[in-house]
Amino acid sequence: MNLPRLAWRYLWSQPLTAGLNLLLLSLGLGAVTFVLLVSEQIDSGMRRDLAGIDLVVGAKGSPMQIMLAGVFHLDVPTGNIPLATVDALRANRLVARVVPASLGDTLRGFRIVGTTADYLDLYQSRLKSGRAWTQPMEAVLGADAARATGLQPSDRFAGSHGLGETGEAHGHHDYTVVGVLAPTGGVIDRLVLTDLASVWAVHDEARRDEITFALVSYRSPLAAISLPRWVNAQPGLQAAAPALETARLLRMVGAGTEVLRGFGAVLLLAAGLSVFVALLHSVRARQADLAMLRMLGAPPLRVAALVSLEALILAALASVIGLALGHGLAAVLGTVLAAQQSLRISGVWLSPWEAAIPVIALGLALLAAAWPTWRAFRLDVTALLQAPR
Repeated sequence: MNLPRLAWRYLWSQPLTAGLNLLLLSLGLGAVTFVLLVSEQIDSGMRRDLAGIDLVVGAKGSPMQIMLAGVFHLDVPTGNIPLATVDALRANRLVARVVPASLGDTLRGFRIVGTTADYLDLYQSRLKSGRAWTQPMEAVLGADAARATGLQPSDRFAGSHGLGETGEAHGHHDYTVVGVLAPTGGVIDRLVLTDLASVWAVHDEARRDEITFALVSYRSPLAAISLPRWVNAQPGLQAAAPALETARLLRMVGAGTEVLRGFGAVLLLAAGLSVFVALLHSVRARQADLAMLRMLGAPPLRVAALVSLEALILAALASVIGLALGHGLAAVLGTVLAAQQSLRISGVWLSPWEAAIPVIALGLALLAAAWPTWRAFRLDVTALLQAPR
């Protein structure tokens, strides 16, 4: 007796019931997979982009806004701060590195950042082609910005005023592309980097004494205690500690992921109950078939295994579909976010925790099949044969 083949036929003898159970299990596993992939990539991306940045100094305003705009480039800045702030921070013995950044323009939605060569070192970036900028109005493109715009070294472009995609072009101030960065998977991939003097030149020197942010790296852990307090005491300055603000952000985002994770759990519970009812009904409806198998010499354990195998086949199919669904949804979300020059989410991201998805599915299937399997194991063949027809 070929148990897998017989279990497959029994499973699909009621295609609507089997299809519904497969759908519920797949949706539940897909939701769990999607939450796992997205939350893990967001956490990994934030840790990668914050590496080496202990403090962001900007204009007075919301620390969360300063962190989102200064590190992840997902918000608008709170304003500009004096260039002298950089010198004051560098003079502090608790500070190891200060990287200035000046915003204000974009290239087809990709932000143009005026900064120094330390910005490349901060993200451990390397050039894929060309060289780094050495003078004003030279630009280096991140991997995503270069791919989306098609620009290569020696090409020229004009930035657009503002941080949106519809700003007025600075037609009399063209940048020359001198380099393209290799992909890093981080925020620098979607930036256009240039010299601070470039930003000042485009805006007719009006902001020569200003920058937008200062990205600070501590020399000593003691700086975390005293430096933010010193910054906040300065007129017009606001300190944002990325570690604290990221924790707040993840708590806010976590509420949404918990809802989606709960939705997946409800679907899995519904699927488990549905599989239980279907298998219990199947055992009752096929008592004559199971009795015939016993009469042909099949031991009780083998007959019971037939019922469990139906549930395991269903769980295996749902695991494959659920994993594919979770990765597919992550890929769709990644495409939407990429079009908005936002966070990077990939559908090909692999998490070691995905190995738990088939385990969950198989465990749920075995749990749902436990009582129907026991009923099949305890089947009284003599009573069935003597029962009136």
